Amino acid sequence: MANKSVELLLTESVENLGIVGDVVKVRTGYARNFLLPRNLATTPSQELIDSLRAKRAEAERQMAELRQQRQAIISKLEGYEFELVRSCNDMGVLYGAVTQQEIATSLTSAGYAVRPRDVRLSETIKRVGDYEILVKYETELETKIKLHVKADRELEKDEKADMDFDDEGNLIVPGQEGRRGGRGGRRGNRPEAAPEQASGPADAASAPSADANADANADANADAQPKKASKKKA
Repeated sequence: MANKSVELLLTESVENLGIVGDVVKVRTGYARNFLLPRNLATTPSQELIDSLRAKRAEAERQMAELRQQRQAIISKLEGYEFELVRSCNDMGVLYGAVTQQEIATSLTSAGYAVRPRDVRLSETIKRVGDYEILVKYETELETKIKLHVKADRELEKDEKADMDFDDEGNLIVPGQEGRRGGRGGRRGNRPEAAPEQASGPADAASAPSADANADANADANADAQPKKASKKKA
């Protein structure tokens, strides 16, 4: 059975994995398809580990400096609020959801170095309104900010407030509660079908009357009586 993981020595720092000089255990496929072809890692040996000490010390210094920068950004972002203006329909629904990329770009433009991966969204932002956004670099380096999504035009709020909908989402028109918008309401007011007797005249026209049946029976009896009499004379 082939090994699913392998130990490698990082010759360069790899985000979310380690810094140069670390000996890490990774999946064989990740090592073969990513780390080794890019010369980011190699088979570990004590000689190589020793040769990378100076490079590792520099990487540790840079990491500490980066963490300090991120701590400063998190401190400045506490209580931060910003807005994005987007196109939407009359009900305030955006034509396209706000993305992590857009938020990160806006923050970076304001002087806060934030990557899209550092923006954590708890819900899809697809309506005009106020939202709470989590900015997180790493453990213990996070804060929440507020995003105000504004419409690119004035919305008629009073008109929207007067709108009412039924349980099926159909618009209720004042004064026409019996005929609610939507197909469901119209079906409820459809007149009942007429009883089957209503189609009687057409059937009566095609069926023989009781008097016609009586005359036919009388004629049949009359024809039958002469025949019996002729037999007696014989």
